[in-house]
Amino acid sequence: MTAERQTEALEGDLVARSRAMRNVLALAQRIAQSDAPVLLTGESGSGKERVARYIHVNSRRARGEFMAVNCAALPEQLLESELFGHVRGAFTGADREKKGLIEAAAGGTLLLDEIGEIPLAVQVKLLRVLQDHEVRRVGGTESKRIDVRIIAATNRDLAEMVHERAFRKDLYFRLKVLAVEVPSLRERREDVLPLAHAFVRRGCATYHCGPCSLSPAALDRLLAYDWPGNVRELEHAMERAVVLAEGKPHIEESDLPPEIAGSSPGDAGEDEPLALAEIERRHILRVLEKMGGNRKETARALGIGANTLWRKLRHYGGLGRRKRQ
Repeated sequence: MTAERQTEALEGDLVARSRAMRNVLALAQRIAQSDAPVLLTGESGSGKERVARYIHVNSRRARGEFMAVNCAALPEQLLESELFGHVRGAFTGADREKKGLIEAAAGGTLLLDEIGEIPLAVQVKLLRVLQDHEVRRVGGTESKRIDVRIIAATNRDLAEMVHERAFRKDLYFRLKVLAVEVPSLRERREDVLPLAHAFVRRGCATYHCGPCSLSPAALDRLLAYDWPGNVRELEHAMERAVVLAEGKPHIEESDLPPEIAGSSPGDAGEDEPLALAEIERRHILRVLEKMGGNRKETARALGIGANTLWRKLRHYGGLGRRKRQ
């Protein structure tokens, strides 16, 4: 994938309306200018691979390969072979030479996801790559000079693993030369609605649906939910909603996963159905409250123009003049 196509793929994935995410991307921009190792930490599904791609795309390595491997998905011998390659006869079944991912990513970036799951024996070899910029294939006797940037990611506490002697201290300090903590989605709630809109647009394009949008009631549910699965959970929820909407112009609460559809505290216990205008009014006022009265940020989160929001707030009783920007 070329750098241009990678940049296009990132649009909508790395929404940074929140201060927390803006800080992450500002740091990532600075980090991208060097070749030092990077350690990305954060909860599962928070978007660590997307940040890694962002660093790659904004670096001098953008024209090179971006490769990723999930270290938790492979047994030790296979992981070692995948990373470093092997020579013919290195082990049973090694009937030909194989280039490892570290060599294959030369001139580019290699993401080692779930770095905390790498066995200690493999950690020793990885440390040698980081220190000496050389790789030796499994079963080989010669080392090869390599030019690759290593980015590691984990949702585990590596410092605690070092204390428990489950992770090498020297490798830990070598990796965390440049450390970035990616915030969870509940810590960047301003990003929920822009991300949701982006994932809906992508889902409509993927499944060849007509353009659709989230209803005010559905948006309210998204804002109320705590997102334990972070951005990945939101992405999957929006894909599900697009499929279940079956080409309707609006995604309703019933199209959302049950755990999300039942998350809104504001309308629980209502005996009578509310008019759409009233649902919209409540939703807009809730978002305005969440944004601290900032109409500009509220309009962005709702996906409407600032003038449209101002007119609606005036209609609700002069609220358009109540808060300052």
